[in-house]
Amino acid sequence: MAHEAPGKLRWQQGRPCDSGHCVEVAAAGEDVLVRSTLAPQVLLTLSRAEWREFLAGAKDGTFDVL
Repeated sequence: MAHEAPGKLRWQQGRPCDSGHCVEVAAAGEDVLVRSTLAPQVLLTLSRAEWREFLAGAKDGTFDVL
């Protein structure tokens, strides 16, 4: 799957990252990329549908047990 080089993507954080341990997301065509500021070279690629399902689960508390 081809994407823009990670350095050319517009990475966003949910809130200011003071600790340095933050999650960033970027849109890459039809995909959403997710990475950690601790290992920015490791990318998780999700489809837009997977991203929407993840966000819905995060909002309704599905992942609160982690």
